[in-house]
Amino acid sequence: QVQLVQSGGGLVQAGGSLRLTCAASGNIFSIIAMGWYRQAPGQQRELVATIPSGGMTNYADSVKGRFTISRDGAKNTVYLQMNSLKPEDTAVYYCNADVITRSGLSRSNYWGQGTQVTVSS
Repeated sequence: QVQLVQSGGGLVQAGGSLRLTCAASGNIFSIIAMGWYRQAPGQQRELVATIPSGGMTNYADSVKGRFTISRDGAKNTVYLQMNSLKPEDTAVYYCNADVITRSGLSRSNYWGQGTQVTVSS
């Protein structure tokens, strides 16, 4: 089994910054990619940013230039630095990892527990 543990988030005023962290642990042989998604009330979960192992980052148009995703491969940890936050960024943010597990070298996808980010106007 693989666990994704998120930290960070909270309440911030518009224009402020927050940093999210997600650490993966457990039955991991290698990580193909990690990313962040978010889900606002009444809306579908949407991609925020992804970072593949050794590849290029990808961002939703709505966060380009404001959010930065980064990864520490040695720690199996992904970060999301969120600057210039807007009220429309308010959502539950979920970490995601695409993993090759040690058991059977199978590919599986995992989600973190979710973290509330609230941006007040």
